Amino acid sequence: MPIRKRIIKTNHGELITPFFMPDATRGFVKFLSNGDLLKSKTDSIVVNTYHLYLQPGTDVIKNSGGIHRFMNYNGPLLSDSGGYQVFSLIHKNPNMGKITDNEVIFRSSLDGSRHVLTPEKSIQIQFDLGVDMIVCLDDPPPNNFSKEKIDSAVDRTIAWAERCMIEYEKQLQDRKIKDEERPLIFCVIQGGEHIDLREKCARGLKEVGKELGRDWDGYGFGARHIDENGKFLKDILEKTASFIPKESLRFALGVGSPEDILRCVKIGWDMFDCVIPTREGRHGKLFVRKSKIKKIASILKIGKQKESFYGVMNIGNKKYKDDFSPVDKSCGCELCKNYSRSYLNHLFKSKDPLGMRLASMHNLYFYAELMKEIREKMN
Repeated sequence: MPIRKRIIKTNHGELITPFFMPDATRGFVKFLSNGDLLKSKTDSIVVNTYHLYLQPGTDVIKNSGGIHRFMNYNGPLLSDSGGYQVFSLIHKNPNMGKITDNEVIFRSSLDGSRHVLTPEKSIQIQFDLGVDMIVCLDDPPPNNFSKEKIDSAVDRTIAWAERCMIEYEKQLQDRKIKDEERPLIFCVIQGGEHIDLREKCARGLKEVGKELGRDWDGYGFGARHIDENGKFLKDILEKTASFIPKESLRFALGVGSPEDILRCVKIGWDMFDCVIPTREGRHGKLFVRKSKIKKIASILKIGKQKESFYGVMNIGNKKYKDDFSPVDKSCGCELCKNYSRSYLNHLFKSKDPLGMRLASMHNLYFYAELMKEIREKMN
């Protein structure tokens, strides 16, 4: 399957596929300013509907003029539906809520207060945020659930997607948003590790778009892209991509590591988001290039050892205490241009936030350069 290079137009700029979005879960990327994101060549970020709804609250953001003004961020923004967080909360602890065919009732992880989330409310919140890309509320069960339970989640996901699309059209009309200025809308394909259920879900979602007279701008891959042992679900991802119309965007939610992004690009996925680069950076783990990518096929030969185009440096190791070389001499980020491994080691040993900031910036720069290289050099 050829790599798909497309230009996406949003109200806050253009994006070229494939691209990666770091997670600004609560309206910020931890330890990083908007200037840091710009220096790291970040094109777009993801905000979390569930967390922003709980704090600072939708009204605060709406009254500020929308999430872009609230954050003072001028690039494209995608909001998730909040479903993954709510459902994960309930699946881990049933006392935190209940899932019905009509709605999700849950307790806040902040103060235990009771809340209700419906497909309609999720769409309303995302419109109030004023993002450029919206994701439908879906039912994301863990992959290890029984096939019967996952099948029920597929049915619920399709039914909720229909309600989301109806509410989406209503919001466009009520807010008098022109079609060329509307946020893009994504549905999500569930089905766990069952190809037949993934196909059923994709087919049902396409039918919803057809019946309501608007094609989905994109389709997401729901739930985990790896199994319980951490194995990449190549066949599931590849088959699911084949179920999506060629003209629609393909969003691999929660992906991921550099090698998993490359694997997904190869089989036709366009968009990615994950906490990995910034989370790893905050823990002193930095991605370092070993070589440029020459041919994606050779890089992605499935073997027992990790792909060799990069390594992971644990800057807290004692051996870096007296290492005055840059983290990566081929990298143009703020860290690598101005500071040594020794200094970064010192920052982490001292538990100073500057170390986490510089490491996170470096990892985002690594991801941005990786995506740029894929777009420019892959055939």
